[in-house]
Amino acid sequence: MKEKDIQRYQGHYSEQKFSGKLTKVAKRAGQKIVYAVLLLYYVLKVPSVPKKDKATILGALGYFILPLDLLPDVLPVVGFTDDLSAILLALHAIWKNITPEVKAMAAAKASEIFSDFDQDRMDRELADEQ
Repeated sequence: MKEKDIQRYQGHYSEQKFSGKLTKVAKRAGQKIVYAVLLLYYVLKVPSVPKKDKATILGALGYFILPLDLLPDVLPVVGFTDDLSAILLALHAIWKNITPEVKAMAAAKASEIFSDFDQDRMDRELADEQ
């Protein structure tokens, strides 16, 4: 999947759908996906982020929201593999926009979902993916 391919899923994104999907699948998806999705979500809220980067983010979040994608999320183990690929591709494209403030907001929300959330570990893992 390429960055421009991700952008075609923008129409599937809405705040309500995003919140519902995140709440529904957070525990199954795992900390890495949830934190990565939250990073994208909070970067999307930054007014100075270029429109092209926002389009990429909207596409990745739209793909995450889709109930039926290449690998349905209900499949054990592999269900979120394609979502993670789209999310990581988007993160790579917009990485320059991730500020310490964005990381702090994403980590705070992830900590509400996962009592054992370790931001340093997640930051290292995602940086290794870049």
